[in-house]
Amino acid sequence: MNITVLGPGSWGLTVAWMLSEKADNLCIWGLKEFIDPIKMNRDVQKPVRVNLPESIALTDNLAEATKEADIILFVVPSDAVRKVARQLKTVNLKKDSIIVSLAKGLELPTLYRMSEVLEQELPDNPAATLSGPTLAMEILGGKPTAAVIASKDEEVASYVQKSLHRGDIFRLYTNKDIVGVELGGALKNVIAISTGFAYGLDLGHNTIGALITRGLAEIVRMSIKMGANPSTLYGLSGIGDLIATCNSPTSRNYRVGHALSQGLSMDEILAGLGAVAEGVKTTEAVMKLSEKYNLSMPLSSEIYKLISGHVTPEEAISNLMTRELKSEESYIMSLKI
Repeated sequence: MNITVLGPGSWGLTVAWMLSEKADNLCIWGLKEFIDPIKMNRDVQKPVRVNLPESIALTDNLAEATKEADIILFVVPSDAVRKVARQLKTVNLKKDSIIVSLAKGLELPTLYRMSEVLEQELPDNPAATLSGPTLAMEILGGKPTAAVIASKDEEVASYVQKSLHRGDIFRLYTNKDIVGVELGGALKNVIAISTGFAYGLDLGHNTIGALITRGLAEIVRMSIKMGANPSTLYGLSGIGDLIATCNSPTSRNYRVGHALSQGLSMDEILAGLGAVAEGVKTTEAVMKLSEKYNLSMPLSSEIYKLISGHVTPEEAISNLMTRELKSEESYIMSLKI
């Protein structure tokens, strides 16, 4: 089995390290400016600390990286997925190479999910999505987790599941609901910004519990409108990923929220982060989707206003706490779960 990882970021390096003993051949592709330093020193310190085995091939040549690949893992930022997919059109890609998205975001300005982008650009190759609670530093520390492989084709999902499953630290489940799996992974990043913000202001665990719960309500509300099965959002790619990301200081989206609570500007935050936080752009996508589907997304809306500098931390809290009083029961019943 030949596996190619596209993108030498923190998650891409982690996945490559994790699968290096499973694959017959494993290759990491990235831009020359990122690949060359790793070639010089496989004891990587940034964006994560990981020692890459010599068995992992490293290249900035996309054709070389993918020519024999059975599975191609897209671990580039969501705003680069279409660009890299279009580059793949120019190489001699095998028709049965399975394309798997690991990017947890939505494309702007189109609002497409990542599998939709891949299907548009690479229609001859089967597509799948991997999502779930997958904090890179914990996996590198040998701590076990579980995630989901979603595909419209059950055989494709099953093949990827068996190929990427690693019994000691990485258990995989399959799911046909690729819409729900992708939306759970993307939308939870917005909510993680809110909990990082709350932790930074020391608002307490009551607030964190309320934010996660109301955040889940917004995720489910939007996902149902976009065609997801609501039960998917109560699985690993929904609430599982939500809980992990919302409570971990290693999460980049959590760190964005925490920095916002300290009064830093978005320019300062992103410069200091040194990596992509998908939730920042996803907030804009969520606002556009809420307008399209006429949905109430109060928590996501306040996070968007915070990120864009339209409200202060104090105003965001006040706006949420002084909204019109409502019934939780009537809302839950409306979900028809």
